[in-house]
Amino acid sequence: MKSLKKRRRIQVLLGAAVALVIAVGLIGYGFRDGINLYRSPTQVSENAPAPEEYFQLGGLVKEGSIVNGDGVSFDFVITDGAVEIPVSYIGNDPRPDLFKEGQGTIAKGHYRDGRFEARDLLAKHDETYMPREVVDTLKESGVYKEPES
Repeated sequence: MKSLKKRRRIQVLLGAAVALVIAVGLIGYGFRDGINLYRSPTQVSENAPAPEEYFQLGGLVKEGSIVNGDGVSFDFVITDGAVEIPVSYIGNDPRPDLFKEGQGTIAKGHYRDGRFEARDLLAKHDETYMPREVVDTLKESGVYKEPES
């Protein structure tokens, strides 16, 4: 009788271990595209990501860099004060209303052949907001200016 209980206990523990390994594997598989790392233009220029890597690029939209294209597509340059990265927006949505030159933005997409291909854009949602990541990057490069109240 003891042997049967011991065998059943071992089977339950092995089954739980297998279920745990499968669960961790499925969670990891689900997050592989869901984790988008934020990078500044300086970080991208120092260590260029693979062409298939999807990530977030943030900084200021360079003055005089927005060039309209066909439909909702357009080109611009993101800078952190030290490095400039050309960006082509090829998403499906029109340009956000508060997306302007000299303002902070985060673009999501791929870096290919020296150009960032943005699929999504995050712009500030009011006149004073700037994404925290962009503020931190600009402070590190000495470009950040406190908003006037």
